[in-house]
Amino acid sequence: MSLPVLTAVTGAQWESDLVSALERSSLGLDVVRRCVDLPDVLATAQSGQARAVLLSADLRRLDRDAVGRLMAGGVAVVGVVTPGDLAGEDRLRRLGITQVVPADAPADVLAGAVAEAVELAQVAGPTPITEFAMSNPRGSMPTLPPAQDVPAFETTTGTGQMVAVWGPTGAPGRTSVAVTLAAELSLFGVPTLLADADVYGGVVAQALGLLDEAPGLAAACRSANNGTLDLPALARHAREVLPRLRVLTGIQRADRWPELRATALEQVWELSRQLAAAIVVDCGFCLEQDEEISFDTAAPRRNGATLTTIELANTVVAVGAADPVGLQRLIRGIEELRDVVPGAVIRVVVNGVRKGPVGGDAEGQIRDALRRYVGIDSVVCVPYDRASFDTALAQGRTLAEVAPKSAARAPLRSLAAELMGIALPKQRRRAKKR
Repeated sequence: MSLPVLTAVTGAQWESDLVSALERSSLGLDVVRRCVDLPDVLATAQSGQARAVLLSADLRRLDRDAVGRLMAGGVAVVGVVTPGDLAGEDRLRRLGITQVVPADAPADVLAGAVAEAVELAQVAGPTPITEFAMSNPRGSMPTLPPAQDVPAFETTTGTGQMVAVWGPTGAPGRTSVAVTLAAELSLFGVPTLLADADVYGGVVAQALGLLDEAPGLAAACRSANNGTLDLPALARHAREVLPRLRVLTGIQRADRWPELRATALEQVWELSRQLAAAIVVDCGFCLEQDEEISFDTAAPRRNGATLTTIELANTVVAVGAADPVGLQRLIRGIEELRDVVPGAVIRVVVNGVRKGPVGGDAEGQIRDALRRYVGIDSVVCVPYDRASFDTALAQGRTLAEVAPKSAARAPLRSLAAELMGIALPKQRRRAKKR
């Protein structure tokens, strides 16, 4: 039985020769349609006429969303490039196409690549469609400096630790915790990247005094979606605000959420692990997944950025407010988080701890409630210090800069050290005494 294949390499001089070679061969490939453009490919693939598709690197509007939609539909994707076109091959691989062959490859080599891609697609199975390519999203690409003007940065081996800072609705202080953790890590000498992935309107830029109309994370996602994002490009999008601290600013308007596409974020986070040893991501509050079944076609998911980040993170820091309503939301949120990402490593931070809303031994009651209802024993309690945080926000600086002796800083500094396995001086002295 022959394997039905689509081609979408219209305009290439070698397209006719390639199709003729496949049709003449007895390798089990049957070219059922020669598509003229990307919409033709997507429509034909959706109809179930093919098991694989051959795409050229110069196909107009080809991006990660289109490749993801094909793969989600169970169609294997093989890239075909003009012989010697290294840039085209590199772009196809950045788009998530693992099987790439030159156009002058023998028919048996091409057939082997198609068979391998089909086998991999069968093993993986159809995956949920995350998002489909939107037309030109709001906002424009920022003007970036040439690659040679990018400030020097330290790279890791691709094993950077990613920390997703999440919390339920109600403004429990996610951004304050994320900014403080990132700043403390940089002070420890850890190359750190702080990213704002809140699709409901991020405020990391405002918290650090950055007037940014061209969000760095959105720009990085666009580059990733187009297959042009590499490590130097990511470094140009990430502004250096302190020594060893870079920031990927987020969207300031909630209606720009389609710019943070889950498929593109996957590559952004992958490259971020090479750019920095620690990646701290400020996430949105919502974990709902029901929206993906509200459409009969592929469509963007608003919470895809949050869900993808949490799934890929090494640790999820769950932040809740230290009052009865905030604790109730945190407890329910942790249960939902465990349902969405089973096995996630969760660290809990209760923010703004004070005697008033809880009464008595505030920390003790908070720890008892979390132990009783969600089985969490280790809780980081951050004392209420509104004055210090207000000062930091007003000046666009970090807590360590404006109030280094703040009571709220110490527990977050300890948590930052713990996340990266850093021994604090007090811990070293205790070790010596023993």
